[in-house]
Amino acid sequence: MIVVDTSVWVDYFNGIDASHVHLLDRLLGERVLATGDLILAELLQGFATDSAARRAERLLAPLAFFEMAGREIAVHSAANYRRLRRRGVTVRKTMDILIGTFCLTHQHELLHNDRDFDLLARHLGLRVVRV
Repeated sequence: MIVVDTSVWVDYFNGIDASHVHLLDRLLGERVLATGDLILAELLQGFATDSAARRAERLLAPLAFFEMAGREIAVHSAANYRRLRRRGVTVRKTMDILIGTFCLTHQHELLHNDRDFDLLARHLGLRVVRV
C-alpha cells in the first residue's frame, strides 16, 4: 500500500506540473493508495474556502484511510527523532516524523515531495516511492 503525503496532494490540487504529481495520476486507480488523519488535517487546513476543502475531502474519500497518530506512534516517533538527532540529522516537522514512523511501523511505502522523508529513508529505512 502507498500512503500519499500532504506534499504531493497539495501540488496535485494546485495543478502543479511535477513528476510526483504525474506519478500520483498514474497510480490512481492502478494501486491501492491511502491517506490518514494527519495528512487529511494538513491538507484540508490549506484550502481557502470550506467548499474547496469539502470537495477535496470527497475526492479522497474512496482511498484507504488510517488513524496515524496514537500513543504507540507518538512514542516510536519520539524515539526515531532522538535516534536521528544522535546521528546529527534533524527532521524539521513533527508531522513528518509521525507520518514517516507510521509508514515504517506498518511497512507502507510513501509517495512524497518533502526532504524530511528522504532523511527517514536514508537513515531509518522508510520505503519511499521514487519518481
